Order: sequence, then structure tokens, then C-alpha cells
Amino acid sequence: MTTTMTVFADVPITAKAMIDTPIGPMAALATERGLAALLFDGDKHHQGPFESPDAKVAPRNPHVVAARHWLDAYWDGRDPSLDELALDLHGSAFQRAVWQALLTIPFGRTCTYGEVAARVGHGAMPRATGSAVGRNPVAVIVPCHRVIGADGSLTGYASGLPRKERLLQHEGVLLA
Repeated sequence: MTTTMTVFADVPITAKAMIDTPIGPMAALATERGLAALLFDGDKHHQGPFESPDAKVAPRNPHVVAARHWLDAYWDGRDPSLDELALDLHGSAFQRAVWQALLTIPFGRTCTYGEVAARVGHGAMPRATGSAVGRNPVAVIVPCHRVIGADGSLTGYASGLPRKERLLQHEGVLLA
């Protein structure tokens, strides 16, 4: 029997592992279906993945391995494909729609919260969209760091603005 833990409302996490990155360690959390979370230590919306004792530490879990390969390619300066990576995103229908919209923002590009809201449609408002962006459970891969304020400013990032700035610099985005 697989041990599970719940980090998000009723998400059965079956495997976890730490992944080192140039800007700090990340906790990778997987379900049977895919990668459910990839979080930096100190993420203000998702607490506890580093201390979660219930999930099996499984650095060779296929979803964790796929996330590690994706991140290796990313840090090598390539725009990695999601083809080899199964995501198992859990949230409200609106949050999942926002996270899917984030996946359309190309490497090295940014867009505003208003532009993401327009991509989601259905009368989505930038503030509600911003809240959903901030609760993205799969940092870097679901590129919430590419969303900026309407005036071009760096605004909120659950893992801290210095990390957001570092990610955007890595992608060659010119900052004002």
C-alpha cells in the first residue's frame, strides 16, 4: 500500500524528492498521475512540502525524474518541452484555466495579469487572475514568474521577488 499525504486539499501525494537548482532547492511532489507540485522553500501559499513525512521519498519516481530533466534543460538555457512531463494540477476550475494560460507564455517573454485574464476569458479579472497565478503549485514549469504588472513592474511571486527576477534574467528578459 502506498503512503499518501495531503499538501493541497485532498491531493494524494505518493512521492516526494528534493531537486537542487541554482536559486535554491525545490520540493517535487507527485501523484500517481503526474507532478502535482514543484515548490521553492518558503513558498508563501504552499507550506509544508519539505517537512511532509507521509509521502515516500522517491527521487527515482518517473514524474520526479521528468521534472528534474525539464529543470536541467531549463537551467542549460533551453526551452524545455512539456511532452515528457505529466502535470497533475489540482485547484478550482478557474485556477486550472489560469495555469493552462500560463503554459502558453513563451520562454523569454512576459505578459501582464490583464493579458492572462484575457486569455482565460469568461470575464476574468486581473486581480482574481493574480490570485490564481500566485497559487500556482508548479513553479518554473508553469511559468507564473513570466507574469508582470501592467506598468512592466515585477509584482508578487510566492517564492520571493529576487527569485522571480533571477528567473526572468536567466530567460534574457530585459527588466526596467
